[in-house]
Amino acid sequence: MEISQPLEELEWIPRPKILALRRLGITSAEDLLTHFPRRHEDRHQFAEFPRDESDKPICLCGEVIKTSLRRFGGWRKIFEATLQEPNANALSQPLVCRWFNLHYIQKMIATGQQIVVFGKPKLRGKRLCMDHPEFEVIEDDEEKSIHLRRITPIYPATEGLSQRMLRSIIYRLLQELDTEPIEPLLPKNLKNGDRGEAIRAIHFPETWQARDAAREHLVLSEFFAMQMLIASRRTEAHARVSAAHSGRGELMEKFLRSLPFELTSAQKKVIAEIRRDMESRFPMNRLLQGDVGSGKTVVAIAAILLAVEGGYQAAFMAPTQILAEQHYAVLGRWLEPLGVKLSIRTAARQEESFLPLVEGDEKADVIIGTHALLYEKVSFSNLGFVVIDEQHKFGVAQRARLTSREPAPDVLVMTATPIPRTLTMTVYGDLDVSILDEMPRGRGKIITAVRDSAKLGEVLSFLRTQLETGRQLYVVYPLIEESEKLEAKAAATEYERWRERLHQYSCELLHGRIPGPEKQQIMERFRHGETKGLISTTVIEVGVDVPNATVMLVENSERFGLAQLHQLRGRIGRGEHKSYCILLTSEPTSEAAAKLAVLEKTSDGFEVAEADWELRGPGDLLGTAQSGLPALKIGDLRRDAQLMKRARTSAMSIFEMDPRLEWPENQHFRQLIVEKQGRTFSNVS
Repeated sequence: MEISQPLEELEWIPRPKILALRRLGITSAEDLLTHFPRRHEDRHQFAEFPRDESDKPICLCGEVIKTSLRRFGGWRKIFEATLQEPNANALSQPLVCRWFNLHYIQKMIATGQQIVVFGKPKLRGKRLCMDHPEFEVIEDDEEKSIHLRRITPIYPATEGLSQRMLRSIIYRLLQELDTEPIEPLLPKNLKNGDRGEAIRAIHFPETWQARDAAREHLVLSEFFAMQMLIASRRTEAHARVSAAHSGRGELMEKFLRSLPFELTSAQKKVIAEIRRDMESRFPMNRLLQGDVGSGKTVVAIAAILLAVEGGYQAAFMAPTQILAEQHYAVLGRWLEPLGVKLSIRTAARQEESFLPLVEGDEKADVIIGTHALLYEKVSFSNLGFVVIDEQHKFGVAQRARLTSREPAPDVLVMTATPIPRTLTMTVYGDLDVSILDEMPRGRGKIITAVRDSAKLGEVLSFLRTQLETGRQLYVVYPLIEESEKLEAKAAATEYERWRERLHQYSCELLHGRIPGPEKQQIMERFRHGETKGLISTTVIEVGVDVPNATVMLVENSERFGLAQLHQLRGRIGRGEHKSYCILLTSEPTSEAAAKLAVLEKTSDGFEVAEADWELRGPGDLLGTAQSGLPALKIGDLRRDAQLMKRARTSAMSIFEMDPRLEWPENQHFRQLIVEKQGRTFSNVS
C-alpha cells in the first residue's frame, strides 16, 4: 500500500466514514497518518474517583448505574449519567456526568455500560459532577486492546466519526502500510530518529518517552518545512536586483531639524538601518515594530524623503479610510513646507482623481491610500518605496500586489502590535526586523483601571471633572447597533444617553458606516477641540492622534481582545498630560478578569503581547491566513520555541550554502518538502 493512496481505494473503510473524513480535510492515507492526536490518555490504569473538585481535567472509567433526562427552564433538557467506580467501596462517591441540550447523547449511553470520561469534576451542592465531559463507550470486542490498557490517542473528530472508529481506522492503516514508504523530511543536521517510527509512535506509543520523542521529530519536520518556505521567500526577495532608492539625505535632514522634539536613540538607529537598505541595489524588505506612540510615522517620513530626494515616488498604505486620511493630513503638515506633493486614494474616492495638497496638476511624490492603491486606476510612474502601516490587517496577496512590482521597490511594513519573538521568526521570518523599544520624551503617563459597570455613576463624575479641565474623551463600544444575539452595548444606541449625561459638552458619534467625508469632518472637529466627547466603535483603534484626548472609557471591555484593548488605549497618552483608561465590565469570566488585570499592570506593548500569548496562545494572535503560511498540525509556536529556532537555523544555513538546494546528499529533498508536507508548501518549488 502506498502512502499517497486515496481513501476511496481502501475498500475496508466504510463509505459513510470516508465522507466524514473528508469533512476533516482527510482524503488520502497520508492525510490520515498526519491527522495527529490532540492528546493521549493513559488507560493502563485509571485514576480513582475524586472526592473533591479539580481545575485540571482527569480521565476516569466507570460503570453507568443510572440515567435520567430532566427538563429545566421550559424547553431545555439535561441528560445525566451516574457513574460508579469499579470495585467501589463504602467511601467511593459516584460521579454525575451532565450534558445540556445534547439530546443525541441519551441514545448513546445506557445503564450497565462501561464508559471512559474526560473532564473537570466540580462540586454541585453535595454531588460531584462533570459537565459536558468527553466520553467513550467501552465495548467487549476483539479491538478492545486498541482502545484500552495502553496509552490511547484522542483525535480531532467530527459528527459521524467517533473516537473509537477513527482510532480503529488509523490502527489498521498503520498495520497495512509498508515499512519503507514514509520518506524522511529532515536534513542530516536535524535528524533525530526515523519518520516512519515517529508516525507510528505518535498514534500508538508504547511509552510516554516514545510519544515525546515522536512528537519532537514531527514538530521539527513541520517547523523545518515552514522555515524552508520562509527562507526561500527571503532568498528570492534578496536575489532581486533593483536600484538604490536613497537620495543624499539633505531633504530628510531638513525635515528632522524642523521637528519640535528630539528623536529617540531607537528612532535614530532604525533610520540608519533603513537608510543602509535603501542605499543598496537589493530591495529592502523590513518590518518596523514599535509600540503605540513610539514614533513609527516619523521614521517612515524620513525614509519617504530619502526616496523622494532620490527621484522616486513613495506609496503609503493604511488599512482604513480614517487612518489613510489622517496620514494624509499629518504628512501634508510636515511635507508641504518641503515642496513634496501628496495625493490620496481610498475606496470612497475611487472615482475621483488625485486630490493634491499642493495646488496644480504636478505628479504626486507620495500617494497615500487604503487597499485602493492596489488597483489599476492608481498608476505609479516611478515607485521606489512602499510603507504598509498596520500590515497584519492586509492579506499576503494584497501586499504582494505592491511589493512584487518590477522594478522592485523598497518595502517598509509597520505594526504597533508587538510580536513575540517566535512569531517574528515565522510570520515575518522573510523580513529584516527593526524595533522601536523607546518612547519619546514628554509623553503623559497612562493610568488604567478596571471598574464594574455598576459604578458608572462614580465614573461619570470623574469624566466630568476631566472635561472641566479642558480635556477630551473617547467612549468606545464593541458594536454599532444593538444585537439580539450579543449581550453588549452599542455605540449608536448609547449615543443619545451620553449626550444627556454630558449635556454641557458637545459629543459626536463615529463608526464605520458613516460616509467617508462626514467621518473626516467629525474627526477634524474632535481634533480641533470643537467636540469634547467621541462616542465610537473600534474604528479609532489605530492612527487617531489627538494629544488633548486624555480619557478613554471602554464599555463591555471583556468583549475585546487584549491586543485590541492595548491598541485602543494607545489613542490617549499622546500629549504631555496624564491620561486615564477606564475599562468597564459586568460579571467578567476568570479569563476576562486575567486579561483586564494585565492592562492595569502594564502599558508596555511587548509585555502585553507576551501576556496575550500566554493567555490565549499564538493561534489567532495574528492569523496564519494573513501570514500566507499553513496552519500547524502538531507544532505549538510557544511550547516548541526552541525547536523552531533549531529549524530556522538549519533552513537558513542551507540557503546560505546553496540557495538552489542542490545538495549532493539530498537531490530529491526539495520535492519531498513539497509533496510530503502538503499542497500548502507548493510555493517552495
